[in-house]
Amino acid sequence: MTCREVVELMSEYLEGTISKGYRARFEDHLAGCDGCKAYLAQLRTTLRVLGTLPDEPVPEPLKAELLRAFRDWRRSA
Repeated sequence: MTCREVVELMSEYLEGTISKGYRARFEDHLAGCDGCKAYLAQLRTTLRVLGTLPDEPVPEPLKAELLRAFRDWRRSA
């Protein structure tokens, strides 16, 4: 399994939804790859920190601006 494949599976791994076969290959890769181990640790830290933030509503003018920006971006893509 390549680093790219491991990165693509990190969300599934953290959520516990990765298949047993992929999990074994994923963990084998991690055992020998310091870069992927570090990236996984960073993701875990980010999730832990974000989990402590309070939910705050997005102000309507900002929400409308963001939706407009994404709509315009999709049209130009």
